[in-house]
Order: sequence, then C-alpha cells, then structure tokens
Amino acid sequence: MLDIQKKFTQSFFVLLSLPATAMGFALCIQISALSWILSTQYKLDIHEVGIVWAAGPLAGIVGQVLIGIISDKVWFWGGRRRPFILIGGTLAALALLALPNLGVISSASGISIFFIAIMIATTLDIAINISFNPTRSIIADVTPEGEQRTKGYTWMQTISGMFGVLAYVIGAFLGNYNLIYLGIFLVLFFSLLPPFFIKEPEQLNESFTPDQINAPKITVSYNQLYRIYFAHAFCWLGVQTMFVYIYAFIKNEMVPMSDEGVGQVIAIAFAVLNTVGFILPALILEPLAKKNGRVKVHALCMGVMALGYGAILFLGTTPMLLYIFMGVVGIGWAATVSLPFAIMTEKVDKTKMGLFMGIFNLSIVIPQLIVSFGFGSIIQAAENKNVIFIISGISLAISAILWTFVQEHAVKKTDARDHYPEFSKTH
Repeated sequence: MLDIQKKFTQSFFVLLSLPATAMGFALCIQISALSWILSTQYKLDIHEVGIVWAAGPLAGIVGQVLIGIISDKVWFWGGRRRPFILIGGTLAALALLALPNLGVISSASGISIFFIAIMIATTLDIAINISFNPTRSIIADVTPEGEQRTKGYTWMQTISGMFGVLAYVIGAFLGNYNLIYLGIFLVLFFSLLPPFFIKEPEQLNESFTPDQINAPKITVSYNQLYRIYFAHAFCWLGVQTMFVYIYAFIKNEMVPMSDEGVGQVIAIAFAVLNTVGFILPALILEPLAKKNGRVKVHALCMGVMALGYGAILFLGTTPMLLYIFMGVVGIGWAATVSLPFAIMTEKVDKTKMGLFMGIFNLSIVIPQLIVSFGFGSIIQAAENKNVIFIISGISLAISAILWTFVQEHAVKKTDARDHYPEFSKTH
C-alpha cells in the first residue's frame, strides 16, 4: 500500500479520482459530440437521436447491477474493482475510436448509419457502465464513513469535472473530432494505470473502522433508499433532457447560426456547466455539507438548478445569456455528481456496495430511457422547443422537494489510523 493511501493525502484522492475521470471524460465526449454528429453529419431527426441515446441506458439497466454484484464477490488481477475498470476503459477507448468513423463502418458493413450509431452508442455506454460502478464503488471500499468518504466523492467530481471542462473547451475551439481522438488516449491512460497503485481490501469489512468491526451488521434502510432513488431520478429526468435535446433548443429558439456554430455553443455551454461543477464540490459543497448536512445542501442545490433552467426558459435567447444561466445550473450539477454517492453509500451494507451502487444507477438510466422514448416524441412534435427547459425545470423542482424527505446521516470524524489499524502500529 502506498504511503499516500495510508495517510489519506490529497494526492491519494487525486489518484483515486482518475478512473472515474476517464469514464467521465468519455461521457463528456458522448454528450458533446454524439447528438451533434448524428444530427449535422448524418441528418438523423430528433426522434432518431433520442433512440440512439436510449440504447446505452437499456444496456446499463442490466450492466451496472450485474457488474456491481460480480465485483462484490470476485477477486482477480489483484483487485475486486480493478479488473472491470481495466476492461471498461479499453472498451470505451475502442468505442470512441469508432464514433468519428460511423460512415466508414456503415459503408464497409452495408448497415445503415442509424443502426451503426445504435451499436456504437451501446458499446460506449456498456463500457462506461462496466467501469463507472467500480470506479465509484472503489472510493467507498478504501475510505471510511464520514469526512473522508465525502472528500473522496467531492474530489472525484473536482478532478473529473476539471477534465470535463477541458473536453468541452477542446470541442468548442478545436472541434469534436480532435476531442474524440484526444479522449481515446486519456481514457486509456486514466483507466489502465491508476488502478495498479490503489490497494483494495480483499475482504470489504477489513476496511471498517475498529468500532465497526465488532458492530452489528448494518441494517439497510430501504424506505430511505427509495426516497433517494426517486429524488435522484427526477433530477436526471431534467439533466438528461438538457443533455440530449439542448441542440434543438439552440438551433430553433436562439439566434440563427450554422451547424458548426451550434456545436460550438453546446461545447461552451457545457464547459461553463462543468467549470462550476468541478470548482464547487471540494471547495464549497464539502465544507457546507460538513456544517449543515449533505442532504440539506443537496436539496438546496437542486432548487437552484431548477431556477437556472427557468432562467434559460424565459431569458436564454442568446449564447451569452445561455452561458450565464448554465453557470447557475452548474451549482446543481456539482452536487448531483458528488453528494448523492456519499449520502447513499452510508445507508447500505458495505459488503454489497457494488450491488447497491448498481441499483442506484437505475435512478439514472431509467430516467434516461424515459427522456429518449417519451420526451423525444413530445419535443419533436412541439413547435416551441422551450418545452425542453419546461420539462427540465419542473423535474428539478420535484427533485428538490423529494430530497427534503431524506433523513440526514451523522458525519463521523475519522483519520487514517482508524481506517488502517496496522498503520497506527508503525506510525
């Protein structure tokens, strides 16, 4: 075990964040480039783009839960989560390589662009799903409950979000194709190298604090989990609607611009979103959560995000106004991708963390399917594409209300000697 892991140094939290960063970067590429490529380069309509986006979440319903269960039970290649991070990272890089070559693959295979796009999107999402669960579960595996756990997830979002901003900036100013090819290298590097420097506990209960080792088995609060799932699901209804269909809002409701201009506005808007998203978690949200409680802070952030969507709906008529209001939305995004993981992991049996992380993912992928299969037709039929942000704003407002019904979990103060008893004997 590296000394930085024993001491829970900042450099360890950075290292621990890199596998999740790899998957986050791949997801940013998908968000920035997939809808743009399909609509502008291959002329798919809104409904078809929605169906392509649905392919991945369908795979994720099974994939994340299955991988979670398996990774809780197995041990090979020197780890429990490590093998799936390595496999998923490799598959994600290959899928990214295929993304700008859909036309070539279609011509060579004789299969339509539409079905090739579905296959590539599904492969990319399967790869992300294979890895995302283990990259998040490993943080819970190697950190104790309390401040260190919260720090692990907020640092995950800080590092991941910083690279997410880089992804959107590259897409905006160097083009989506350059972004994709850079992403292939970064995803491989961050997936294949860091896992070998993180020591996983061979038995999950080995990483409990001394007072937990002889404690009764954790009783899972299912009523509390259901509340978390529903609150998080409504958040993702709004977020995914924005991710998939914002290009239609920009193209139809803002000042006229070229296809390249639409792509640039999308990239800059998401760069702003992710800039706020990576700055806030470790610097602002973690101290606020420590003082006021994670649930309260998260509920407030969801309310702010709803207000941001409302501002885009009524005032987002130019790219500059869109960027300003996306900064407001970013406050909720910063919380969405950090705090719920810390909240959820402290309400479940740690020996089944992969399973519960997979189930938690259903509160993301099921809303994604609803957005693709249900909202796509509604948005395409609507003359006014403002409906995109009506849906997003209402969804986030409901999420904010639902989070207020989740019970706050007391935050424990724990240091490295509590989490690694063998370290305290020699230091």
